[in-house]
Amino acid sequence: MIFVTVGTQLSFDRLVKNVEKWALDSGYTDIVFQVGESGYQPSVGTVHEFISGHEADDYFNKADVIIGHAGMGTILSCLSEGKPLVIMPRLFSLGEHRNDHQLATFNKFAEQPGLFPAQDETRLCEAIEQALKAQNSEHDFSSLAPEELTDYIREQVILGN
Repeated sequence: MIFVTVGTQLSFDRLVKNVEKWALDSGYTDIVFQVGESGYQPSVGTVHEFISGHEADDYFNKADVIIGHAGMGTILSCLSEGKPLVIMPRLFSLGEHRNDHQLATFNKFAEQPGLFPAQDETRLCEAIEQALKAQNSEHDFSSLAPEELTDYIREQVILGN
């Protein structure tokens, strides 16, 4: 199962529409979307605007692959649980967020094992296919974040750099 989550603050229609397109083109139907308030409603899978924390945990635990925006909560959850994560950042230039902090996060995390980066929708299908293959093979996802990553988070969150 694939769980697509866009977080709790904003919809992310560009991501949802392109995951829907991939699902329809590939015939994949075991997919759950959390699309946010007034978010685009895909025609495949199960769709929720919002779900409770308990429901999100349940879908997260059942999912083979997570697809999401470049939000810290989703990234850290996937890294700590060893879940393959396809990430695509919201872009300020497209009016998807109030600044490009997700692009900065995406660039910092893109090389982490277990993350399958898609800078934009042109790379999304390839990232999804790679993540699905990874969940079916041996991988070296670690439940511990590398020191470089924790240093970066400390700088961004605690020190406000």
